[in-house]
Amino acid sequence: MTSTIALLFGGRSGEHGISCVTAGGILGAIDRERYDVVAIGITRQGRWLHVSDDPADWQLQGATPPEVPSDGDEVLLPTGTKTPGAPVPLRVVRDGRVEPLAEVDAVLPLLHGPYGEDGTVQGALDLLDIPYVGSGVLASATCMDKTSTKAALAAAGIASAPSISVHEDEWAQRAEEVGASVRERLAAPWFVKPARAGSSLGVSKVTDPAELEHAVKTAFAEDPLILIEQGVVGREVECGVLQGRAGGEAPRTTEPGEVIVGDDLDFYDYESKYFGKGTVSIQVPAALPDGAAERVREVAARAFIALRLEGLGRVDVFVTETGEVVVNEVNTMPGFTPSSMFPVLWENMGIDYTSLITDLLEQARTRRIGLR
Repeated sequence: MTSTIALLFGGRSGEHGISCVTAGGILGAIDRERYDVVAIGITRQGRWLHVSDDPADWQLQGATPPEVPSDGDEVLLPTGTKTPGAPVPLRVVRDGRVEPLAEVDAVLPLLHGPYGEDGTVQGALDLLDIPYVGSGVLASATCMDKTSTKAALAAAGIASAPSISVHEDEWAQRAEEVGASVRERLAAPWFVKPARAGSSLGVSKVTDPAELEHAVKTAFAEDPLILIEQGVVGREVECGVLQGRAGGEAPRTTEPGEVIVGDDLDFYDYESKYFGKGTVSIQVPAALPDGAAERVREVAARAFIALRLEGLGRVDVFVTETGEVVVNEVNTMPGFTPSSMFPVLWENMGIDYTSLITDLLEQARTRRIGLR
């Protein structure tokens, strides 16, 4: 007997196109003998539309990512909670009429960035008792906001890079004072980042204090709250995490993978991640010194637990020359195309792309509804 899964993708964030590419990968690999799929694209304006479930419609075309069209048949969510264990009825407005669309057993939110990965969509689904893949409201919101992530990690005794957070209003009123604080408290180079964006959107590396203002304005274009972070000298290493198969079971972790950036790049930025800019190689598993891989996996599992993640996560860290593991960021919905680091890490552990999708969907279908 098949289950019906709704895929949510697109969304209002700057990572709309990458979300659509992720959906294309999932649509091409999900076990169609086990799952019926309903594709729901969220437009840049926030409308939920019933869209094509053909993977070919959601592929990257050169340097142009696909996009959810602004018009189409609008999906209507239920108006209240459902009977526990029963599928969720979705309806669609088609040719001016409201018609049944599907009875959905679980949702796979493939949304990156604000208005999707930050707890907003998770809250909407929780209100209606709809099971979904991934972390809940609190963990999603905490990990989306890098300042909150750092606070939670610090409380758990997990190291991250020193930083200062700045709001756009504060910068407008006392930019010189903030700049002086940065120079006094943080060793250069600095990384200036939107606090609540992913895929390295709006991120700049600053080696000259004269460049700080431009970097700050670039980050503010993505988010009114930004982070100015002290650069960490170390190897960029990523570790995939899956929730334990049974309640209370320890998180499952992958062998770490390493992102090796060539001399033609300052850092692993948006264009190098998705559009082939510069020289980047991915090594899985990473060739780390003795004991370092185990420490990365331990830190990744601790971060997963401390931040109360569910389902999946990717923990990005630096491994310094002294062997210290410093967390860079934690992703609750990491890139999930077939060539993205998260699926590649699990492929190395013997879980192929289709099996990984199935693992996540079955977790969602069987987990507790409501407060957890």
